[in-house]
Amino acid sequence: MRGYGANPPDPKWPGGAHVCVQFVVNYEEGGENNVLHGDAASEAFLSEIVGAAPWPGKRHWNMESIYEYGARAGFWRLHRMFTEAEVPVTVYGVASALARSPDQVAAMKNAGWEIASHGLRWIDYRDHSIDDERRDLAEAVRLHEEVVGERPAGLYVGRTSVNSVKLACEEGGFTWISDTYDDDLPYWLDHDGQGNAIAPQLVIPYTLDANDMRFATAQGFNSGDQFFAYLKDAFDTLYEEGKNGRPAMMNVGLHCRLVGRPGRAAALRRFIDYVKSHDKVWLARRIDIARHWMEHHPYQAPKLRPSRMEGAEFVERFGSIFEHSPWIAEGAWEMELGPAHDSAGGLHNALCRAFRSASEEERLGVLTAHPDLAGKLAQAKRLTAESSKEQASAGLDALTDAERTRFTELNTAYVEKFGFPFIIAVKGLNKDQILAAFEQRIDNDRQTEFDTACRQVERIALLRLRDLLPS
Repeated sequence: MRGYGANPPDPKWPGGAHVCVQFVVNYEEGGENNVLHGDAASEAFLSEIVGAAPWPGKRHWNMESIYEYGARAGFWRLHRMFTEAEVPVTVYGVASALARSPDQVAAMKNAGWEIASHGLRWIDYRDHSIDDERRDLAEAVRLHEEVVGERPAGLYVGRTSVNSVKLACEEGGFTWISDTYDDDLPYWLDHDGQGNAIAPQLVIPYTLDANDMRFATAQGFNSGDQFFAYLKDAFDTLYEEGKNGRPAMMNVGLHCRLVGRPGRAAALRRFIDYVKSHDKVWLARRIDIARHWMEHHPYQAPKLRPSRMEGAEFVERFGSIFEHSPWIAEGAWEMELGPAHDSAGGLHNALCRAFRSASEEERLGVLTAHPDLAGKLAQAKRLTAESSKEQASAGLDALTDAERTRFTELNTAYVEKFGFPFIIAVKGLNKDQILAAFEQRIDNDRQTEFDTACRQVERIALLRLRDLLPS
């Protein structure tokens, strides 16, 4: 849920490109559900028959011939279009479909297209056991290598189960995977969603919006003009953002049996011409993007991962963020911590939630755990390491006799009035500014000062976390 946050990295696309555009041709024809393939029912997904339903135990001749159009005609129309325009392509190839299409595979290879894996069969894996899906993935890689002549560098299953991404990472041989739709830039995945460490896996997110599949869905494109307009708007937005310092990536998903139809292919051709009319565009295959990302943004393991720590380690590391109050860290650890909490701001939010949900008496205990500014504990060098560093940064360890006397007077008067010490986040302030705030706040009523002190405690916690974690 955090991703790159407000400041995504500069991808450093070749030639200073404002946007990277990547075309994917999904080759599924011959790998779809079909009783001839040993499946229980006919295919019902992504065809001209919107709202189609599986026919259990029966062949669906119309569905079969619609899919066959993609192999017989649609593929070749797209092949001519991209090769004539000299636009690189990544193919998501279903292994069993590639095995039934030797001429198309040869044409892909001759054109220099990347042929990635689209799984063994074009079927829905949501109800498959993890062992069955693992076996299918292994067979997909084996068959792909046998048919194409080399193992696939990338994988997009598409009709995934909850285990698909984990299995892809576990397989260990993919340079990139694409079964996510969650970003405009590649990123490194180094956990399986359950906090278990695995080898870092490069993810190049895919798209379901800039995708011709919407010609075959209820909420979709009715004409080529709609498809072109959507692609153009997406490209224009990304190009402008890139020009303003935030380059990103645009995926375009295509299917031979869908956009390969003449009335839709014309819109795709217009979009290709439109993209090529711009100078600062990098047209790339997904393997090219992967290699670029690995060179310019290699995986770097974070130094601290709060969300993956065991309770004892978490409390030991963050128990002093709120002064002498490890119970706050204990409360935060019991929350739903995830990658979003592995930053200073994210973990601060969790700790503050534990603090804010406590009783007034418990929060008062946190306030009273704080030392006086330039008080007896400081003079006796009995401050926590954090407090000692913070007070020294403001020059409170080098007061004149007169300044020390004034702080002592104010400390005594403040505690007598409010029942807790004066608290202020001193980082970035000098002793004169701190003294001025002290003299101003001592005139507050107790509730106002209690609320102010609590906010200052939270700010101190944030500043301490920023020394430990990325912002």
